[in-house]
Amino acid sequence: MYCGYNRAGRLNAFMKTVFKQVYVDINNDWAFRKFTDALYTLISSSINNDYGSIVFICIGTDRSTGDSLGPLIGYKLGDLRYKNVHVYGSLDEPVHAKNLNRVMERISSCYDRPFIVAIDACLGKMDHVGFIALGQGSIKPGSGVKKDLDPVGDIYITGIVNFGGFMDYLILQNTRLSIVMKMADIISMGIRYVLWKMNCNSALSSILCNAKA
Repeated sequence: MYCGYNRAGRLNAFMKTVFKQVYVDINNDWAFRKFTDALYTLISSSINNDYGSIVFICIGTDRSTGDSLGPLIGYKLGDLRYKNVHVYGSLDEPVHAKNLNRVMERISSCYDRPFIVAIDACLGKMDHVGFIALGQGSIKPGSGVKKDLDPVGDIYITGIVNFGGFMDYLILQNTRLSIVMKMADIISMGIRYVLWKMNCNSALSSILCNAKA
């Protein structure tokens, strides 16, 4: 979990050689530790000096319980104080199907070589409900509800909030808020911890460029 800890090194090697995706059960007693270990390893193994900033895109809408995971996380991260870390998508200003492409164009024009972390809710298998998935590469927001949007992200964090397969829009509408809130708490607090940990690592702190004045 901590810098230089052998367990984190083993996780790094494990992810590189075996999995491109890691699952974390939010109901596990060690969920926070597993999430932060995986996210720190994922970012540190993916990011390099070619990137000039980190942008978290929290996708979703506050008008649907199941799809509110992204805006809730964006709301909880709204006061981050790192110069080169930026958050898009919140309860007040959600990023969703209608404005996602416009937001991505703005990010491309405003920031130098951004490293994109895409965050979104999704539907999955019944036995994966309540799991957070992390992985390298992009996601296709809205694919679960038949919306065709461009892929987003260098890495992704998705919360499996319910099971899919039939009338997915209604399933998202009727998702339990308790699951979404628990995921939002773990993910937002985990991101804060991982950024703090990066700031303590001289090899990674330069991309954060310390705290804002």
